[in-house]
Amino acid sequence: MLLKQHKRLYQITRIFWQYRLDLLFPASWLPWYVKYGRFAMFWIRPKAKHECDAARLRLALEELGPVFVKFGQMLSTRRDLLPPQYAEELAKLQDRVPPFCEAEALTQIEKALGQKVTDVFESFEATPMASASIAQVHGARLQLDGNLQDVVIKVIRPGIERIIDADIALMYLFAGLAENFLPDGKRLRPREVVLEYKKTLIDELDLMREAANGIQLRRNFEGSDSLYVPEMYSDFCRQNILVMERIDGIPVSDIDALNAQNTNMKRLAERGVEVFFTQVFRDSFFHADMHPGNIFVSREHPENPLYIGVDFGIVGTLNRDDKRYLAENFLAFFNRDYRKVAELHVASGWVPSDTNVEEFEFAIRTVCEPIFQKPLAEISFGHVLLNLFNTARRFNMQVQPQLVLLQKTLLYVEGLGRQLYPQLDLWQTAKPFLEDWMQNQIGPKALWREIKENAPYWGEKLPEMPNLIYDGLIAVKQFNEQYQQQIKHTEKVRMYQMQAYYWLATAAILAVMATVLHLDVEWPVTMALGVGSFVCWAKGWLLSRKRS
Repeated sequence: MLLKQHKRLYQITRIFWQYRLDLLFPASWLPWYVKYGRFAMFWIRPKAKHECDAARLRLALEELGPVFVKFGQMLSTRRDLLPPQYAEELAKLQDRVPPFCEAEALTQIEKALGQKVTDVFESFEATPMASASIAQVHGARLQLDGNLQDVVIKVIRPGIERIIDADIALMYLFAGLAENFLPDGKRLRPREVVLEYKKTLIDELDLMREAANGIQLRRNFEGSDSLYVPEMYSDFCRQNILVMERIDGIPVSDIDALNAQNTNMKRLAERGVEVFFTQVFRDSFFHADMHPGNIFVSREHPENPLYIGVDFGIVGTLNRDDKRYLAENFLAFFNRDYRKVAELHVASGWVPSDTNVEEFEFAIRTVCEPIFQKPLAEISFGHVLLNLFNTARRFNMQVQPQLVLLQKTLLYVEGLGRQLYPQLDLWQTAKPFLEDWMQNQIGPKALWREIKENAPYWGEKLPEMPNLIYDGLIAVKQFNEQYQQQIKHTEKVRMYQMQAYYWLATAAILAVMATVLHLDVEWPVTMALGVGSFVCWAKGWLLSRKRS
């Protein structure tokens, strides 16, 4: 195992120098041994010499393998940490991975189900339909209630956990070095980024979790003409395999195929925005990995197109307060009310409470006003959100994980919408939705809905109200009595302490007098002073111990 780690470390080091990743950092940031390391490994020939720095980073991650590729994909969504050119280049990373052996896939499935594949499935396609870094997908047919159902089986790559653990450990080591040695290392918090990535990977490895996410999304969009979520066959799902309905759709990125069937592209683009905002603001549960590889379009009813979603390993949630503040932020932006945006960030706790609201408002205005000089159809909603987060970061805004997922998803949705229909005005599509949602949250309808929702609970508790009120009054009375007794007790203790201080002070004075005068006066006087000092001290000590 140690040998494998050393070989992997050498491979990473070799690729680091091949793509001259040291040039990504200012020379003043690097310790001397890194600067001279290139000469020490003279046999390594550089690659992609004519590419820009961001492109060389992307190529290096591609060569390092699937774990690093997915890390680069995740980094591309963290535009609060990376310059725009790096984020855009890393967004090009494609997760193309050769499939693993069919026999291993078969073994994984049979071990997970505890049965032969032929005993469970009517047929099984040994050749995978698709392959990615974490899992690959096989087609099959399942006998259900006397009917044959076409399904897909998602199988986790065997041994992927060990690969992930080893690569994450090395990433964490490099992140620690960056945090300690780079001037901006602590602000970028690279170790936190690596741990966040590890959590994402661990979540994706649990296919039972993905099945549960799919079931929830399917229930949220039951009967919808906007989004279809395939059925999950949970009886056949395990931690390392997932069985779900097989869908037949056109990849959303295949524009030619969509145009060939006369798909209403404007409606399709607008519907994507509606699906996103419905997930976020109606359900507080959204598909957070909506890149084109996970989205299809039904072949039926091209004039009224229906999205089909797959791969639910990553989902995001928003609590009630975040959802409310986010909607108000969007509406304030629509109305260019930057004061409101600044106040909302402080009120929500996203920036410290001692933030100067006037300075924050001015910073937001400085960033956003040039953007709003363009026609609305040319403004990127996602990039406005990114600019907001980047500005807030200067005011010590803590990174909100749920907002990072939201930002990533919004960028996917907007990019997809503009690809389908370049004239898409996302602002005009989203604004009526948000205004209606806000009215439902704070208007008379919202009050009436709250009353209806809580009426059964209030009805259950209403008969108990007289007893609860009586018990409350008794408790208040008892508290007042106890409080008065406590005050009396405190006064008594204070009186005893004052008396104790008096007697102890007197004892000290008598002792000093006896010590000073014992050579100048007769011994009976000295003895009397000493006895008096002892008596006063004893009296003071007893009073100091008295508490009632």
